[in-house]
Amino acid sequence: MSDYRFLAAHAEGDGWAAVAKSCADQLETLPPGANLGFLYVTDALAGDLGSILTFLRERTRIADWVGTVGLGVCATGRDYFEVPALSVLVAALPPESFRLFAPSEASATALAADRWFARVRPMLGVVHGDPRGADIAATVGSLARDASLFLVGGLAAAPEAPVQVAGRIVEGGLSGVLLAPDIPVITGLTQGCSPIGPVRRVTEARDNILMELDGRPALEVFKEDIGELLSRDLKRVAGLIFVGFPVAGSDTGDYLVRNLVAIDVPRQWLAVAHVVAPGDAVLFCRRDPVSAGADLARMLEQLKRRAGGVPRAGLYFSCVARGPNLFGQPSQELAMIRDALGDFPLAGFFGNGEIAHDRLYGYTGVLALFL
Repeated sequence: MSDYRFLAAHAEGDGWAAVAKSCADQLETLPPGANLGFLYVTDALAGDLGSILTFLRERTRIADWVGTVGLGVCATGRDYFEVPALSVLVAALPPESFRLFAPSEASATALAADRWFARVRPMLGVVHGDPRGADIAATVGSLARDASLFLVGGLAAAPEAPVQVAGRIVEGGLSGVLLAPDIPVITGLTQGCSPIGPVRRVTEARDNILMELDGRPALEVFKEDIGELLSRDLKRVAGLIFVGFPVAGSDTGDYLVRNLVAIDVPRQWLAVAHVVAPGDAVLFCRRDPVSAGADLARMLEQLKRRAGGVPRAGLYFSCVARGPNLFGQPSQELAMIRDALGDFPLAGFFGNGEIAHDRLYGYTGVLALFL
């Protein structure tokens, strides 16, 4: 596998034609045998994604593309927000070392009937999903577990057209590309919210309503954990305080972050964007740029040790609530990745949820590195 190579391109402009041409020009020196492309556009170009795909396919002669739309896109050392922008990563992989799949094929049953899947037995999938589907988290979980796949990727983010690319423009469900197991990839996940209290046990709940924690009214426990200053004005917790659900069996303290959607003061209940049940473990966490930066540095240090050198290429999937919305300035995440791991081809996007292994996360960053 020592002969496969990557090349990246990125651009911003006034419209899709100028942006696509700029990227195609940057891809003039394509690696021999280039046969797979990853394509990400900002939401300003969502309606033009089909035209961009056709243009790049004609210019590069690469037939197979996957990708989606984000509120921002990632490139080596920088990001693009609030402008028409495009980020592309192309790869020259061995023949028969990957397979694209559409939303209609995103199940273990459908893949099991595929000859390539049965012969190659892929272990990793780069995936993109539609955030409008209520069952998207279940689709991610069942595909990963039933097909024995480790998934990385994210959900599209576009107000009107959260479409995906899987050889063509598709909508709904989950799509992407499966990679042969002899293509070495390592992955890491970084949290954007840090715990501010101990792990609590749900003792009474209904659907998405937390009624009691540790045998006490949920709001009473919540106020205790967030502190007196925030408790005086609960309107201030919106967008600042979230609910974390520890991942059972994790040896890294992993947790899923979900939004706090309502507070019922008279009943002392909390409503969260997650179904809860008695016995569940929960913790409260805070969206904090300082701790998010420290956790990103931790992830990058671990990946640097595992990589043993500059990666061949990378894909980064981050939350729309990160980037400049969290760190206060453009490109900080991407600059940290470049400074820690080196200058290598990279693409990605800022989406409505991040996918790592068999779970849908929020407020996180997921980095996949090709070695």
